[in-house]
Amino acid sequence: MAYQVIARKWRPQRFDDVVGQKGVTQTLRNAIEHDRLAQSFVFAGPRGVGKTTTARILARALNCVTGATADPCGDCDACREIADGRDIDVLEIDAATHTQVENIREVIIAGLAIQPVRDRYKVFIIDEVHQLSASSFNALLKSVEEPPPHVVFIMATTLLDKIPDTILSRSQVFEFRTIGTAAITEQLRTIADTEGVTIDAAALALLARAADGSMRDAQSALDQVIAFAGESVSVAEAASVLGLVGRDTVFDIAETVADETAPRVFELAGRFVESGYDFRAVCRELTRLVRDLLVLKVDPRRLTDPEIAADQERDRLQALATRFSREDLLRGFDVLSRAEFEIRSAAQPRYHFEMAMLRWMHLRKLVPLAELVDGLEQSPAPAPRNTPTPASGEAPAPPEKASAAPPRRSAPAVRSKPAEQPASATPSPEPAAPMPGDPKGAFLGELKRTKKFFYGTVVAQAQRIEVAGAKIVFTYTETQRTLADQVGTSRSWLEALAAKTIGRKMVIAVNQVAEATPAATTSPAESPPKVDPQPATLESSSEPPPPTEPPGDLDLLQEEPYDPAVAPVASRPATAKSVLASPVLDSPVQGDATTQKPARALDRPVVDGPADDLFSQAMGDKAVQNMLEVLPAEIKDVEEI
Repeated sequence: MAYQVIARKWRPQRFDDVVGQKGVTQTLRNAIEHDRLAQSFVFAGPRGVGKTTTARILARALNCVTGATADPCGDCDACREIADGRDIDVLEIDAATHTQVENIREVIIAGLAIQPVRDRYKVFIIDEVHQLSASSFNALLKSVEEPPPHVVFIMATTLLDKIPDTILSRSQVFEFRTIGTAAITEQLRTIADTEGVTIDAAALALLARAADGSMRDAQSALDQVIAFAGESVSVAEAASVLGLVGRDTVFDIAETVADETAPRVFELAGRFVESGYDFRAVCRELTRLVRDLLVLKVDPRRLTDPEIAADQERDRLQALATRFSREDLLRGFDVLSRAEFEIRSAAQPRYHFEMAMLRWMHLRKLVPLAELVDGLEQSPAPAPRNTPTPASGEAPAPPEKASAAPPRRSAPAVRSKPAEQPASATPSPEPAAPMPGDPKGAFLGELKRTKKFFYGTVVAQAQRIEVAGAKIVFTYTETQRTLADQVGTSRSWLEALAAKTIGRKMVIAVNQVAEATPAATTSPAESPPKVDPQPATLESSSEPPPPTEPPGDLDLLQEEPYDPAVAPVASRPATAKSVLASPVLDSPVQGDATTQKPARALDRPVVDGPADDLFSQAMGDKAVQNMLEVLPAEIKDVEEI
């Protein structure tokens, strides 16, 4: 007798022999026992999980001489012929061969009315039914829905989504699952012992993992390994004949990444090339290992699960799990998945693999953002520089006021150059060192240290910050409504911070006032700025005459410096930038424009607040309004913005 391969020799003959499909087999057994058998079945699932085998067992159960039974005898003519695929009343049809509607009409539809020759039921087993054409499916609709009482349809497919819903709604659908690694390993051990083959447990685990849930693939691989190694099979021989990546090799790669020994990556890659390994398979096995390590990090009790590790691998796997964090494993999984995809179409797979391993090493050095932020918040405030240490017993000297600040430079090509401001008008975002018993200074100092961005963008722009009893009041102008809303939104954590620094419960309040004059505007850290002793008034005795010539082009990005010796004031073109970037002009110049001095800028400090405050102050002056009457209409759009 010719040799029969293991996959056919060990094909299940009863429902109880089917591995890993308990839900399907138990449902079919109950349907037969209680006479609730459907007229059409659809068996869907991956390859090699027992779809066609279960269909044959169902056909034997229906046609066994002992009657419709869940446990066919296996000895009668019907059982033997169905198992061999030569029963005249059980037709196995390959849908890939009988695709056209004419084949369906000749093979199936034409023979429906004919009674079975010997068996109780005429069974049509259509394998890979998704290969049928749309016309063939339409031709089967009526037959599948209302077949004769002696006809049963069993359709098997690996692509359930390609079967029309009209067929599925007329059938009972059973979805077969992939078989677990432990179940495949146990079945391979039973086959090896029966066949008299000695095989390592590690080799069996390697074959089961390589089968990827398919019992037929695992049995075919075992048949090939036995043909190569004979009656004694080692893990090295199994990996060599099938081109599989051994588990020890995968552990070596993971330990190399954990040790961060980059030179060894190139050494291992060279060894893989010499062994003929497929780098995609290496990445796939590494991905499996990373997943197993992550499972152990989440649930250490899974160490004894045979799906995670075999007995001889547990110690090494547990030691390796302690060397990686969850973040390391998540990043490594992404790197390996991307590398497997890139290697598929790469001209040099080795290079992509080496770079992926080095990238994984580099990603392990990254610090999570949450830890970095926590470290910044918990770090102590830096000591002030250039501050002399007071002698023992002496009170610390109050901090000196800053000298006149130099004029700020304009931002490149986007913001106009502001005019120089007096020293008293420059707000100091740095709060002074709090004196003992100074709740405001303590609160602002802690706020500046822990929330620098919030302090600089919201708190430092307040007109006043006052501490009155158990209340801290932030004062903003009406144009600073957005900043006031930010304080209101952050009231809960501001109150918590104030209670922590001051030592008692504090309430945060927000006050909005009408637009104040620049002389009355204050910053959170210093008193109101002093005003020049001789300021020019905002209103002049008479309205300046409108210009006789239209203004020059509006150049918002460039402005030539004004030189009285070169261009007198009457001939200097007015630009939007010169108006908006300068303080309010004095009263109009009287007399001849060529002999008078140019209009002197109002010696009034400009508060360094939000841009909308500066713009509103400029637009509120009559001199600017007079200028806008003759400027193009587009400037008024800017004012509205």
